[in-house]
Amino acid sequence: MNEKMNSEEIQLIAFNIILHSGNAKMQIHSAFKAMREADFSTADQLLEDANQEILLAHQSQTELLQSYANGTKIEMEIIMVHAQDHLMTTMTLREMAIEMSYLYEQNHKLSATLRG
Repeated sequence: MNEKMNSEEIQLIAFNIILHSGNAKMQIHSAFKAMREADFSTADQLLEDANQEILLAHQSQTELLQSYANGTKIEMEIIMVHAQDHLMTTMTLREMAIEMSYLYEQNHKLSATLRG
């Protein structure tokens, strides 16, 4: 095949990854706020919504990898490095938020039990 992906195509994919990762990150931070307020159903929904945004970002990433696997030459641009970093840190933040949600909920239940 030996096509070459042009700079505009790479930038479009990168900005798509950044967009969806950013949306997910905002939802995760909103989930943290809901956790602090003991609104765990809202937190769970926000984390699921964040996951859907991450999946959209990941879909763009997968399309890029499939193009590469099919022989398309892709010259790495700094914006793509930034996009990948953004996606990976957002994915990690979501994983941590899921764990923290569990801890917040356990703490809330324990506090309620102690208050009687």
